[in-house]
Amino acid sequence: MFETIPAAGTRSSLRDAGPGRSRLRVAAVVVCLVTAFPSVGSATHEADHRFTVEGFVCGSDGKGMADTDVLVKDTKISYGQVVKTDGDGYYKATFHLHNENLGDALLVEAKGEQQNHTIQFDPKDLESERKVHIHFGTGCVRDVNSPPTWVWWGLGGTAAIAIGAVGFSKIARARRKQGQKRGKSQSKRKH
Repeated sequence: MFETIPAAGTRSSLRDAGPGRSRLRVAAVVVCLVTAFPSVGSATHEADHRFTVEGFVCGSDGKGMADTDVLVKDTKISYGQVVKTDGDGYYKATFHLHNENLGDALLVEAKGEQQNHTIQFDPKDLESERKVHIHFGTGCVRDVNSPPTWVWWGLGGTAAIAIGAVGFSKIARARRKQGQKRGKSQSKRKH
């Protein structure tokens, strides 16, 4: 199993000559690749096994209800999960479902209200995310993929400051030029 290989110099070292060492190296490389590049480790067929239920829970004042429990349950297979809403009232629950689950009854409950839906998706589409939006109340629903409002206000403020700075520098430059012209014309009069 081990053989002695003379190293540079007078010493000798032991080196594993068995096939187990190379397998260990391959396993280490695979773990590193999967960790560094998650898309390599996730199969492309995963989208056809995921079903996402997402939405907002809004109060009577039209604002999102934070930390509210939302029960999402596939009643046919008796599998469900309870998720909490975030600060904007948004929740998201993801299930591992197959094409056989098409048409299953879906129960979603929040703040004492229940909504019954049917799981719907295109079983031939294996790439698109399978999801449904279910909201409770009105007024707080927004696009979760768009940037928050503060980003737009920040961009607007930055643009206003930049435009103001450019305008101020142009005014200052014009006044300097005007002052220089006055200085030249006054020096001509003295001669």
